[in-house]
Amino acid sequence: MKNSALFLVKDFQRLSRILWGATLLALPVTSFRWFPFVGEGTFVRPLALYPLALLIPLLLIQWLRGKTKLNWAGALIPLGALVLFIFAVTSFGTLIDPIPLRGQTYSGRSIRALVTLFIGIAFFVSAVWMNKDEDDFRFTVRWLLAGLCLDLAWSGLQAVTFYTGLLNKAMVTHWQLAFSMRELVRTNRISGLAYEPAWLAGQLATTFIPFLFAAVLTNFRISRFKWLEPVLLALSLLVVLATYSRGGLLTVVAAAGLTFLFFGRDLIRSTWTWFFSGFRGRIFDVLFRVGMVVAVLGVFAGAFFFLSQKNFFRRLWETDAQTLSEYMVDINAGARGAYSAGALAAFEEYPLTGVGLGASGFYIYQNLPDWALTTVPEIAKQMNPENRLYPNPKNLYVRLLAETGLFGFFLFLAFQFHILGDMLNLLRREEPWARFAAVAGVFAWLAIAFYNFTQDSLTTPNIWLVSGILVGLAAKSFTTSSATSGDVALQNK
Repeated sequence: MKNSALFLVKDFQRLSRILWGATLLALPVTSFRWFPFVGEGTFVRPLALYPLALLIPLLLIQWLRGKTKLNWAGALIPLGALVLFIFAVTSFGTLIDPIPLRGQTYSGRSIRALVTLFIGIAFFVSAVWMNKDEDDFRFTVRWLLAGLCLDLAWSGLQAVTFYTGLLNKAMVTHWQLAFSMRELVRTNRISGLAYEPAWLAGQLATTFIPFLFAAVLTNFRISRFKWLEPVLLALSLLVVLATYSRGGLLTVVAAAGLTFLFFGRDLIRSTWTWFFSGFRGRIFDVLFRVGMVVAVLGVFAGAFFFLSQKNFFRRLWETDAQTLSEYMVDINAGARGAYSAGALAAFEEYPLTGVGLGASGFYIYQNLPDWALTTVPEIAKQMNPENRLYPNPKNLYVRLLAETGLFGFFLFLAFQFHILGDMLNLLRREEPWARFAAVAGVFAWLAIAFYNFTQDSLTTPNIWLVSGILVGLAAKSFTTSSATSGDVALQNK
């Protein structure tokens, strides 16, 4: 009887790992076509939600039966406080009850927003529960990289279609529409398995590149193939360039630069010493170092030339704008700025509590800046009475300020900085895998901080998954170190 119970527990553990691996493998598909009970206007449809919906009940059943222990993390406390506050301000929003907009009511938008919040939290909590130690972490990263390989393969297929003519574009579009809400991008920008190029660039910057960059920086490898992570990093960076996503590219550059400054000082020092020591040696050493400098400059020049092929990229520096609003319009960011400005009007009206989760869109059109009404074509289309789209702030920080006020915004910041503290706490373990995890976590944390300036969805797994992985590892590490310290203290007595 005991043996059968033991086998049953192992089967449940094996099944939970399979579902977790399937979740990570499906992560790149952000807008899965076959989703029930959602409208055509809902574009954030992560395929990973299907295996996740099976995984969480399985874990809870095992926990209730006492067959497994769920990973408890301190970051769940500020997260819980944030969720309770969001419930409170959303209930308060029913008293405001804004005028319905294009068939959308406050109750409908708030329920929808709360559902998206809990979907995002489900990714976070499952990542915490499924990552307790090094073995779990290695399993997670391997399946993440497997999903990345699928994404890169589909991106390569799109590149062949766009730039070689070997594949018929209509045929590949038909293939993509079999699983995605979006056809191939008409401007020949790579979108991979995501809905649009910007989503793919954000996904690479916040979820996949952090682990690849950390592997190269710390010289830690997940598999026995030493070349795997550097090759995947190079291909991922090429795909980011091929998306022509300005926000994604700037996010990668900023997060990589800051992470390198924080964790790569020893490497910088040793590289600096090695580089200049060669100029005192043989002529071959000098030429080798000069060649390296030329190669690096060539890579940057090539990337700049590649990006400048797109007109909307050249507008970043080819503009005669005299004001900030004119510059935003010139670089095709006028609509985003206008939506954020309109949402901030709701914050100004209710600065402490906001207007309730999901309700900022009711205040955007009536508070759009004057310059946006005459100079931004997208705004003109949105103002058309026949248009049925509900506006969004396009900036998560602005959305939180407008919908949850200062209190909710600071609770969100407290949650984020608690996550950062957990990531840095892993460095105390002084183990190669823990340092690798911490470097990847800090890269992802920085990338998410930048990424949230360009998106406002709480459903997106990008902003939850890596944070949950690192929080789970840090929680178990803290528990283990505390227990070890207690044992040592007892022995000393």
